[in-house]
Amino acid sequence: MEERSRALITVRDLRKSFDDEEVLAGVSIEISEGDLVSVIGPSGCGKSTFLRCLNGLEILDSGTITIDGVTISRGSPEEKPSRAFMEATHELRKEVGIVFQGFNLFPHKTVLENVMLAPVVVQGARPERAEAEALHLLGKVGLEGYAHRYPVTLSGGQAQRAAIARALAMSPKVMLYDEPTSALDPELVGEVLQVMKDLDGEGMTQVIVTHEMRFAREASDYVVFMDRGEIVEVADGDEMFTAPRNERTRDFLRHLVGVLP
Repeated sequence: MEERSRALITVRDLRKSFDDEEVLAGVSIEISEGDLVSVIGPSGCGKSTFLRCLNGLEILDSGTITIDGVTISRGSPEEKPSRAFMEATHELRKEVGIVFQGFNLFPHKTVLENVMLAPVVVQGARPERAEAEALHLLGKVGLEGYAHRYPVTLSGGQAQRAAIARALAMSPKVMLYDEPTSALDPELVGEVLQVMKDLDGEGMTQVIVTHEMRFAREASDYVVFMDRGEIVEVADGDEMFTAPRNERTRDFLRHLVGVLP
């Protein structure tokens, strides 16, 4: 792979368990500024938990996460998170936007109000400034004419693009996506993936958990294959999907129709 710019995300020996089941078993990775990274792997392998730890929605059991100079670290599950740890987690969340399978838009607010809400409430932005920025972001995701509609009137693809605009409104350094197209009808998937490609062109650092293998191969700077709570292989799209090095990767891809013979 070609030489990368500075590491924006550094993860070292990240571990997380639920009810004594280890979901993340020592994950370590560096992701450079401006990279678009697709994370693939079987269901239940820890992909979503990895994302949720990156933005502090899940408190790591142990390990270290650094994003743009903000570090959270924990020695063991028995180590009670300190005040400094929780303050760093709060700072981390400011740096990271996340988009889920479900759109989670407030149904009683218009699309514009949904996008404006966090900057006004969390950042204390002036409403007129937040509105101008929200309208700009809606234009960026192709929803210029939908600002005053309510979520119930949107297609799935439109709602997901509105959710992306809402995440972008907090000016994150990193965007995370957890299966953002899995709840969409096939004909709507492309419009959401195009937004990610456009953001990549603008230099946004993005980490995408996805089952869209064509997108992962064609759009990613590199692809991460996870299995059983571990990062098994990291490679560019062509290598990952034509000549994966690890047998576990090959076995996973063989079970996907049309990926490996």
